[in-house]
Amino acid sequence: MTNAELLEALWRDYVAMTPQAERIHALLSARGDTVANDHVALRTYGLPGIGIAALAAPFEAQGWVVQPDRYRFDDKKLVARYWRHPRPGLPKVFISELCVDEVSAGARAIITRLVAQLPAGFGTRPDLPWAGRPWRCTRADYDALLAESEYAAWVAAFGFRVNHFTVDVNALTSFAGLADLNVFLVGHGFVLNTAGGAIKGTPAERLEQSSTRADEIAVELDGAPARLPSCYYEFAKRYPLPDGSLFQGFVPASADKIFESTNVKA
Repeated sequence: MTNAELLEALWRDYVAMTPQAERIHALLSARGDTVANDHVALRTYGLPGIGIAALAAPFEAQGWVVQPDRYRFDDKKLVARYWRHPRPGLPKVFISELCVDEVSAGARAIITRLVAQLPAGFGTRPDLPWAGRPWRCTRADYDALLAESEYAAWVAAFGFRVNHFTVDVNALTSFAGLADLNVFLVGHGFVLNTAGGAIKGTPAERLEQSSTRADEIAVELDGAPARLPSCYYEFAKRYPLPDGSLFQGFVPASADKIFESTNVKA
């Protein structure tokens, strides 16, 4: 599999869950803009065989290199890392995981039951980043997780797939900045995540981010469809460091609020 084939597989699965992404991509392209990807993000549970390292393996096999930065989100009980590819133009890969040993005993028991359904060797499959939901999740399990962790409930319902793609705002030429882009999106009927403000981060922090609210789609729980927030589209504007190169990392306080783009309890 080539880099392009891997990213195309991720995009196909993502837009199937995120109808708004194709519409936004088309609207930007129609203005003559180049829609480049800043980063893609994935979620998982921090358990042996399916944690951050397992999800990263297919990307590392294609040349993505882990970066030294380590991020911690105490309130959400998450940790995260990111990867960059030496080839210019390829998106960064941001992978987070739930610290399962920090949630309640009840939540741990549910997650353990879900993961116990995985076949042997599941975490080593080369398509793990778009493998989808590999377990049966009941409505009761979902609701119990949701009461404690939006993130845990999302992974239970959607499994292994890209949570969001991110438009590289620096590559857009028809907008003055992120605020201008946000006005355009709202004007076309898209709902933004306003947790922590429509724009998270500042030029002083070298990164501004905004995102849509996740699409609600029908997901099977207990054999019946439930409408749940799926995935969203993010927009990132990066600013130069003193040496003139663009900042490539992430701002934890901003990322913390971006996670809430999939929240049921908005």
